[in-house]
Amino acid sequence: MNKTAVTYNIYCDESCHLEHDDINVMVLGAIWCSQSKLHDINQRIKQIKARNGISLTAELKWTKVSSAKLDLYEDLINYYFDDDDLHFRALIVPDKSKLDHERFGQDHDTWYYKMYFDMLKVILSPSDRYEIYIDIKDTNSYARAQKLREVCCNSMYDFSERIIQRLQPIRSNEVQIMQIVDIMIGAIGYQNRRFPDGFKKSDTKQALINLIMKRSGYTLKKTTFLREEKCNLLVWKARE
Repeated sequence: MNKTAVTYNIYCDESCHLEHDDINVMVLGAIWCSQSKLHDINQRIKQIKARNGISLTAELKWTKVSSAKLDLYEDLINYYFDDDDLHFRALIVPDKSKLDHERFGQDHDTWYYKMYFDMLKVILSPSDRYEIYIDIKDTNSYARAQKLREVCCNSMYDFSERIIQRLQPIRSNEVQIMQIVDIMIGAIGYQNRRFPDGFKKSDTKQALINLIMKRSGYTLKKTTFLREEKCNLLVWKARE
């Protein structure tokens, strides 16, 4: 008997993806759930905001983490780990200085799309259907979305775009669930970042990282089991 195809929504974001930004680490991340669960999930996130006394339209971001809002962000992280309908995957590049695109006959953009597919391919199944949304970063976001869809469809032999039914940019401040991705990849990037001597790290951000490590059971610095669905991590390393 053929399995009935399930439609999933995947929300993607990235941190420190530029080649020469003087930051060692790059993180690509995605959170996904079945489309049928999306409304309930977004409502729960709104309830968390209301419970913590902030506007439902306020955008939660890693860069906005502060001691005054620690309870709010902890509430959101605990909700993520408590909800079995939510799943997360991230690809971590721990040292961009070791990239040698010329050696492999590619530029940074080509490599970037390969990494994006490596991040997504564990999530995708040919028996289901997917709508993929990426955070708008700049005016090039639409062109990048089309290129990413082309790379993913070609890599999966999905030339009729039956599996990946949509891939488009959206504004993270308008989508509740996307804000969880930002916080998760922000925490992972912070955990893997090399800071300059004398840099004062945020105690609040470290508290959130510690919570994610406790709830996931992972250090956020190593590759997890391939079939891990709650906090699936791949640490990518350049070939020597």
